Amino acid sequence: MEDLAVGTRVSHPAYGEGLVSKSHLTVYEIFFEHGGKVELTKYNPDLKILSEPDDKPRTGLSLAEIEEAITFVMDKYQGITFDVKIADKWKGGKLVMTPLNEDLQSKEVSMEAFFHKIVMLRDRLRVLEQNINNHPKLDDEDRLHLQQYITRAYGSLTTFNVLFAEKEDYFRGQKK
Repeated sequence: MEDLAVGTRVSHPAYGEGLVSKSHLTVYEIFFEHGGKVELTKYNPDLKILSEPDDKPRTGLSLAEIEEAITFVMDKYQGITFDVKIADKWKGGKLVMTPLNEDLQSKEVSMEAFFHKIVMLRDRLRVLEQNINNHPKLDDEDRLHLQQYITRAYGSLTTFNVLFAEKEDYFRGQKK
């Protein structure tokens, strides 16, 4: 069903005739002759349109417009993470951190959990890099200065490349 405008007259088998008073992201607020104010999902198959207002006022963004905006923002800031796989040899393994002081307790973390944290760190560095590159108040010199720190951070993290199944997912430091 298309997005209904405020003022659309509708019919429902249980509530009778009603008038759409508000359109939220996923629900309509409708005043019915039987039942008063009711919120119904926008995907309700029982809702039938009786008449639409002559001039359909916009009540906000449609779901399609919101999806388009979210996709744009996530693409722009690389918020969409791709499926990064851990190398087979590490699956089911664990990272054990043992302190020198034997009175202290060791810490164990599954390799999958550790790998997930490394991937999240990489993705956040990428978002930071995008934010620096697109920041309106930074000049080229400032961008270059900050970019060098990120490049060095990538270089420091190359030790963890052994965890990745695919070379294209590796951390890369400064190229010689």
